[in-house]
Order: sequence, then C-alpha cells, then structure tokens
Amino acid sequence: MTPEQREIPARFAAALTSLRRPRLRPEVHLHEVPGPGRVAPWTAALEGDVTVNGLELATGRFVLLHDPAGQETWRGDFRVVTLVRATLEPEMAADPLLAEVAWSWVTEAVEAADVDVVAIGGTVTRVLSSSFGALAGTPDAVDLELRASWTPTDTALGAHLHLWADLMATAGGLPPLPEGVTALGPWRTGLR
Repeated sequence: MTPEQREIPARFAAALTSLRRPRLRPEVHLHEVPGPGRVAPWTAALEGDVTVNGLELATGRFVLLHDPAGQETWRGDFRVVTLVRATLEPEMAADPLLAEVAWSWVTEAVEAADVDVVAIGGTVTRVLSSSFGALAGTPDAVDLELRASWTPTDTALGAHLHLWADLMATAGGLPPLPEGVTALGPWRTGLR
C-alpha cells in the first residue's frame, strides 16, 4: 500500500487542519515542501523566509512528525522540529553569550505562545565564513543556525507554527509586533 492509499490518522489530520491559514506577519513567507520520509510514518513540512524590501533576513523549516504508536524519546506521538538561519550583525556575532541569547529566543517564544510542550531541546551554531583568493576583501560573514524540537501536548499546532515564524523574525532582527497587533490575512497552504 502506498502512502497515498493509507488513511490519514485522525490526530494527524487534526494537526494539519490547525496549521491551515495562520495569520503571520507580512514579512514571513511560507511554502509547503515534502516532509522527511524515514523519520516517522506521517510527516509534513514547511519552509519559510523573512523578507523585507526584497532582502532575505532569515530562513527556516518547520517539520511535523507523527507516529501513532508514539516514540519514547519524543514522550508523545508528535514532534515539531524547527530550523532557523540568519546572518548576524558583526557586533552580535562577537557576543560570547550569543548561544544563550539565541536559545532564550526559543524558550521565550514558547512561553509567549502559551503552548504546552515536553522534551524541548536544541542547538545553537555560529558559523564564521572568511573569504580568500579572488574573494579576499569580502567582509567575513557570521551565520546563526538555531535548531529546536519539542513535543506538543495536543493537536492544536497553529500556535507552534506562529512561534516558529516569530522565532525567524527575531533571528532576522525584526522587532516584535506591538501588543494587540496581528497580521491581516491568512497564508494559504496545500497541506492535506
């Protein structure tokens, strides 16, 4: 039986429904991509970027994994896996507390989203790129890569998508939206 012929589990279908039509800030653009095929029986994935005036400030990926039987390391039957990448300003890149600050963006985003999660974990990576030869003289670039994953406690995952989009915006250097301000329109998706 091919994956297309299998019946979608009700909990996975509910989770996908909750991801449809989120109201995200206008700088965040999303599109659906194939989910990883070997990590879990059911997957969905989105890629996103934060763009202002044609300039890409951050990129990322949001992956939803579902194993109806559950997985011990997940401590549940779902897992959200996220990635955020951004180029940093030189003064921020030199900060010795960068990893701690970037991880605090994750924990603060989870807290602000008011979602219940378990088994949260992740990594913060700083990548320095120096140019040589014909590219000598090009300023060094420092990129931040933030990976975070957690297990949601229910199938209402729209707030998890929002927190990832907010995390991308933060990494890209955008200020938070003022209290009470939300995006005007939904993003349309082809999620099953």
